[in-house]
Amino acid sequence: MKIITQIALGLVIVGGLNWGLVGLFDWNLVGFLFGTGFLSRLIYSLVGLGAVWLILEMATSKAVSEQK
Repeated sequence: MKIITQIALGLVIVGGLNWGLVGLFDWNLVGFLFGTGFLSRLIYSLVGLGAVWLILEMATSKAVSEQK
């Protein structure tokens, strides 16, 4: 697995856990740790980019496996 894919997976897991905390306990871990400024927005953006990367990885790996 490529290092960028591992990083993206880690970011998406952190984002998913954060959303779980928000949904279950109305507590935003990212907001608690980094406030509501630029750094939080950067983290949320990186989580979103990680999700896009994983979607593209899955789509391309599925396309490659279907060709075999």
